[in-house]
Amino acid sequence: MSQHIFKQVWTAISHLNPKDVRELAGRSVLIGLYARSVESYEEMEEFFIPPTLTRERRLEAFRCLYRSEEKDAPPRFDIEIFEEGLPRPHGGFLFRRHQPERMIAGILDANENFLVPLARLFPPFYQPVIDRVIHQVAKENALFSMATALPGIVPVLQLPLAVGEFASDTAVLTVNQVRMAFLLAAASDRSIGYAEQRGEIGSILAGAFGWRAIARELVGKIPFGGGLIPKAAVAYAGTYVAGRVLERMYREGYSMSRQERKDAYEGAFETGKRVAKQLLEAFQAKKTEGK
Repeated sequence: MSQHIFKQVWTAISHLNPKDVRELAGRSVLIGLYARSVESYEEMEEFFIPPTLTRERRLEAFRCLYRSEEKDAPPRFDIEIFEEGLPRPHGGFLFRRHQPERMIAGILDANENFLVPLARLFPPFYQPVIDRVIHQVAKENALFSMATALPGIVPVLQLPLAVGEFASDTAVLTVNQVRMAFLLAAASDRSIGYAEQRGEIGSILAGAFGWRAIARELVGKIPFGGGLIPKAAVAYAGTYVAGRVLERMYREGYSMSRQERKDAYEGAFETGKRVAKQLLEAFQAKKTEGK
């Protein structure tokens, strides 16, 4: 790692404030349940707050989950969930205990500002949120890796960093992974911060320059679009594997083996190529429209 790039990485990281993620994780989200019987309410409550949670976690979650008929229920809810058969207003979500995937996806699609607190408080949201965070950050890094070769993409980028401030793509890709580490820790109800996550951040820094070297070998100076797909796929795969390693550490307390990382990388690289192709096609279409 050159001293110049190292300084750029740390400059980029200095723009990240873990306090922002802590505040996001602590955001209150109020969920209202609508059902016709006590039994139905209990079924819904058990789904969102299973008895396997600790007493402390259950108490915290129940402070955000209300039966609509409760006297102390708030005047409005952030999310409303209805038992099947009840009239449902626009924006309400249908509860189906044995087919929860559509409900969970719909709630997350409509409430992006609540992803982290939902994952932290209610187990059914945990894995879908983790998957979304990892894929989204990996996709952002794939897009940015393409932007470094196609300057015309930069104006349409919507990354959470002022990318123009950093000359190195490695700095931006790495700091985006650190942001991912903060988000995954918050969703997993773990401590957030540079000191609290020094091991995870160190691992990200150590791994970033490996896939940077791979990307440079794959791409080089290739005509428009020729080397962008593999370069972006490397950025996607490196970020994806970093996310899965963090997920394993937060969920089970230990990392992935070398073989597990290798297998995960190979699968993510193939996904990354498909994502990169879609991004490139979208950019080329946008460029054509602008002519």
